[in-house]
Amino acid sequence: MSDTFVYDDDCGFCTWWADYFADKTTLEVVGFAELTDAQLERLPDDYEDCSHLLADDAVYSCGAAIEQALARADVPPRLPGHLRFPPAVRGLRAVPRACLPRGRRPTGGCGGQFLSKERIEE
Repeated sequence: MSDTFVYDDDCGFCTWWADYFADKTTLEVVGFAELTDAQLERLPDDYEDCSHLLADDAVYSCGAAIEQALARADVPPRLPGHLRFPPAVRGLRAVPRACLPRGRRPTGGCGGQFLSKERIEE
């Protein structure tokens, strides 16, 4: 079973990143509308609040999921030790999703003004 990045497929900004991760990593990408029952069982009850990464041994949610996906995409490029993720990137775990509310902004809120996609490219 491959690790899976779960994203809000109604959000253009989220879809842009999911497409990026599909292109740059070995992650499977699955939108909320395509989740299987087995995947839903692993997600938190409020899973629609942010993205998730389902790994064999863990479930990463929100900023932690993005951090994991970025690491697999080698962004930033691999650096030795503590230099791999600067504090600003590690701080993504604490960033609220206030500017990207599901269902309110079809392009993904403030991020969708700059990066947006309607679907994953095959």
